[in-house]
Amino acid sequence: MKKTVFTGSGVAIITPFTEDGKIDFESLGKMLDYHVENNTDAIIICGTTGEAACMSHEEHVAAIKFAVDYIDSRIPVIAGTGSNDTEYGIKLSKEAENLGADALLCVTPYYNKATQKGLIEHFTKIAKSVCIPVILYNVPSRTGVNIKPETLKELAKVPNIVGIKEASGDIAQAAKMAALCPEIDIYSGNDDMIVPIMSLGGKGVISVLANVAPKETHDICQKYLDGDVKASLQLQLEAIELVDALFCEVNPIPVKTAMRLLGWNVGTLRLPLCEMEEKNLETLKSAMKNYGLKF
Repeated sequence: MKKTVFTGSGVAIITPFTEDGKIDFESLGKMLDYHVENNTDAIIICGTTGEAACMSHEEHVAAIKFAVDYIDSRIPVIAGTGSNDTEYGIKLSKEAENLGADALLCVTPYYNKATQKGLIEHFTKIAKSVCIPVILYNVPSRTGVNIKPETLKELAKVPNIVGIKEASGDIAQAAKMAALCPEIDIYSGNDDMIVPIMSLGGKGVISVLANVAPKETHDICQKYLDGDVKASLQLQLEAIELVDALFCEVNPIPVKTAMRLLGWNVGTLRLPLCEMEEKNLETLKSAMKNYGLKF
C-alpha cells in the first residue's frame, strides 16, 4: 500500500528575496506560519513558483532545510529536487531526505526531452536512491516532455513513487492515468482544474493560487472531500478570473507581484524573470479586487 503524502491544498510557495538578492528567511518564515494558520495542507518548497531554477545548489539546500526546520512537522514539507541531470537529481534528493523532507517533487527532465523509456529509467533511479515518497511532476508546457499514462503505470511499480502533479491540462489524459494507475495519488497542477481532477479521484492540488488565497484553496479541496461538491465547485468557479490573471505572464511573475501588492515583503524576481507589463499588471489588480483581496 503506497503512502499518501497529503490530501487537500499544497502550496507551491514563492521564495522571498532581500534587496541584495539573497533568500529572505525572515519573510519566508512568516509565510510558512501564514499557511499553517490558514489551513494549507502541505508546503512545496523550491518548485517552479519558488524560482528554484535560478537558485544555486547551496541556496536550494538552505531553503529546504529552513522550511523543514521551521515547519517542525506541523504539516508535510515536500522538496522540489527535479533536474534534467539524473545524477544531480539523485544528489539533491538524498540531501533533501537527510534534511528531513517528508517527500520529494520531481519534475520531468527539461531540455533533454527524454523518451518514455528514458523517463522510466530517470525517475526509477532517483526514487530508488531515497526512502521517502516521490511525487512526479508532469508539466509538458514547461519541460517539453509528457509523462504518458502507460509510462506512469510502469513507474507505479516503484514502491516509493506515490503520486503525480498532473499539469498537462489534458483532462482525458488525467482520466486515463486514474484508470490505469489507481494506486497513484493524482494532484491537480492547474488551479483551474482542481474540481475536475478531484472528480477523477484526485487528492487535491499543488497550487499557485494558494499563495494569495490559502484558506479558499484549502476549502475548494476540503468541501469536495467532505462531499459538498456544489460548494466546492462554486469556490472553484469564483477563483477562475484570478487564476487566469495569475498566469497572464509566466509563473511566478504574477503571483509574486500579487503577494507584493498584498503587503508581503517578497523582494524582486530573479532574471530572466522580470517585472510585469503594465497592461497585465492592471489585469491582475482587477482580478484581485473582484476576488475580494484587499490591497
